[in-house]
Amino acid sequence: MRTGLKKMLSYLAATIIVIYSCAAFSVSGSKSETVCKGLDINRVDSAQTGLISTREIGRLLAANNLNPIGKTYKQIDNEAIEKLLHKNPAIKQAECYKTPNGTLRMYVVQRRPKFRVVTSSENYYVDKEGFILPASPGYSAYVPVVSGNISRAKVTGELSDFITFLEENPFWNDQIEQIYVAHNQTIELVPRVGDSLILLGTLDNYEKKLKKLEKLYTKVFNQIGWNHYKSIDLRYKDQVVCTRK
Repeated sequence: MRTGLKKMLSYLAATIIVIYSCAAFSVSGSKSETVCKGLDINRVDSAQTGLISTREIGRLLAANNLNPIGKTYKQIDNEAIEKLLHKNPAIKQAECYKTPNGTLRMYVVQRRPKFRVVTSSENYYVDKEGFILPASPGYSAYVPVVSGNISRAKVTGELSDFITFLEENPFWNDQIEQIYVAHNQTIELVPRVGDSLILLGTLDNYEKKLKKLEKLYTKVFNQIGWNHYKSIDLRYKDQVVCTRK
């Protein structure tokens, strides 16, 4: 998904929450004896991410004695529900409203994974704000995977900037599947097409390095095929070194 569309969807989600926040003032303090008969959980961005399901949210409320069903409105603490949801790393924003018809309505905005980190000891997602999200067994985001020797302290900064570059470049967004960080902190890229390992080296001048490789892909590999080389080395100035299988 392109950056512009992501921004538009985030703005739309925020707008929805503001609208319902304003509407809540007319309901929240009135009809305190109304019994809650239903719970309506809306994940505003469910088409883009699925880090937490409506069922999981319901279970979370029940486990913390905050299930509103059967309680009167004066017994339901909207703020306590929102506070609980905000503690969940998968949830970026949550709002809770009492409606006149006895339904408690919730609007939840999930965090959106930017890339996934898989090491020998950890498995988690990182969103665009650098927030760490634990990986869920029932959910897998279609995002670049970073593996190898990388600490949490290094998942932000230049590595995150590099992944942003890949995201915003249509060619590389479709091409790069995995990023491997070696012991010496040099970068190796695993493409979606072909078997060639791309040796990027350090992240210095990565835009220039990838520009050279893009020319090689479009002008040469499109003619001779993508599976002749086991590695493509971009670490040398002004040249690309390909090693045959």
